Amino acid sequence: MAPSDPVVDPISSRLDYDVGELRRAELAADPVAQLRRWLDDAGRAEVPEPNAMAVATVDADGRPRVRNVLLRNLDEAGLVFYSNRLSAKGQAIDANPVASALFSWLGLQRQARVDADVEVIDGDLADTYWANRPQGSQIASAASPQGEVVADRAELEALVERYERDAEGLDIPRPEHWVGYRLVPHTFEFWQGRRARLHDRFRYRLTGGSWEIDRLAP
Repeated sequence: MAPSDPVVDPISSRLDYDVGELRRAELAADPVAQLRRWLDDAGRAEVPEPNAMAVATVDADGRPRVRNVLLRNLDEAGLVFYSNRLSAKGQAIDANPVASALFSWLGLQRQARVDADVEVIDGDLADTYWANRPQGSQIASAASPQGEVVADRAELEALVERYERDAEGLDIPRPEHWVGYRLVPHTFEFWQGRRARLHDRFRYRLTGGSWEIDRLAP
């Protein structure tokens, strides 16, 4: 039987980027402000999960792994997300407290990358965020052995149901292993697609306590 034609042919599938442009004069002096602008633009454009970012870590053996998480806070101190410290990402961060994060807003033909050191945020801040999560999300986070092998979905659902029974009528405490991570950036890059692959790229580097901006060749 002859193979069917691919739905997406990675060789012939091409799109000429023509949605916008990025000029140095339009950039915010501070990269956090620039990132906030682009997050707001993505929200107004109704991009699904505009605060989703792919976070890459490196484990103790030097092997990189990447996954999507949700940005939950952004300020001058850095970018915050929450996760299970016992998970593969948590173990990798414990071994090598560095990461890169990538926002991809493909409908706007934009990307933003952040290279950073990583720190665990204060437990009180994590408690505050945890307390404002929907109870279903609290229970799932507390009951799920994130990243571990389970026999099937029924086993996972049974773990959640058992936790629900035990916690009925009670506040769900934040598990000690569920923590907040802050990416403390030293480099940002903002990428805007342009025609004929002549894209606009600008890099912010933290140098001597201030941000230096350079245009990069695409």
